[in-house]
Amino acid sequence: MDVAHDAPTRLTQYAHGGGCACKIPPGELEDMVRGLTGIPEADLLVGLDDGDDAAAVRISDGLAVLSTADFFTPLVDDAYDWGRIAAANALSDIYAMGGRPVLAVNLLGWPRDVLPAELATEVLRGGLDVARLAGCPVAGGHSIDDPEPKYGMAVTGVADPVRLLRNDAGRAGLPLSLTKPLGVGVLNNRHKATGETFPEAVASMVALNDVASREALAAGVQAATDVTGFGLLGHLYKLARASNVTAVVDAAAVPYLDGARSSLADGFVPGGSRRNLDWVRPHLDASVDLDELLLLADAQTSGGLLVAGEIPGGTVIGELVPRDGHVLRVR
Repeated sequence: MDVAHDAPTRLTQYAHGGGCACKIPPGELEDMVRGLTGIPEADLLVGLDDGDDAAAVRISDGLAVLSTADFFTPLVDDAYDWGRIAAANALSDIYAMGGRPVLAVNLLGWPRDVLPAELATEVLRGGLDVARLAGCPVAGGHSIDDPEPKYGMAVTGVADPVRLLRNDAGRAGLPLSLTKPLGVGVLNNRHKATGETFPEAVASMVALNDVASREALAAGVQAATDVTGFGLLGHLYKLARASNVTAVVDAAAVPYLDGARSSLADGFVPGGSRRNLDWVRPHLDASVDLDELLLLADAQTSGGLLVAGEIPGGTVIGELVPRDGHVLRVR
């Protein structure tokens, strides 16, 4: 790890939370949107029902359009890196559905009387550079004068409607694979509190999930999601619940970034991670200690794909089994 010196502006100090850890708690969010499914449409393939990563609508045979939006407050002090992370995180929703992003627009909130416009330009430049890597044009967007800085993207993608990766398509007997290590939540929380920087965490967050998505489709995978603000346990709970199976996690097999465990031991646990664990506890049977569960529930930003199947580059961390009274088991 490195220690930042003489940083001109610490963006994380202008936000009450950081990254996907500032999401509305999952239980509250589900209560908020319960029943808001709209009028059933035959061409709406994926809507609000199971809390999937993006909406999908069939346009024609062989073509579905995907739509998503994601934005958050600063989780790192470097404006350019924040932009890159936010863009990768928004694009990930398209990849998690088995799609290809084709258009993005920026979403920017900026305290214009507090932070210089040059920093906002750096945020937007970071987002543009990651979108270019994804082959996705960025065509404008929307900005507001906001007391707290926020940035993200609304992204449109395309996919084959019969080859979507969904969170309700898991089947008993399938292994569970994770394509990025966990731990960015506690590391980002430490960065916000101390100014220490974690280049490995930034590299993980800016990495696109495009290859993992293509590998999943090539392997015939049907169920997947990405691991973001609700943590591994939260997103796995949603997948297993929607698929009517039980997810079993082998805690010893889950990979973590360097420094994640020591940051947990030093107390740098985001409030969002604790809320994630509280949400899944009624549905969880665990034989590991609280620290292990907090890491598994750690609120990630731009995490990897969680895939019901085996793919190159993924780490098998458990399996799906027939529903047996609990939605989640951790051993």
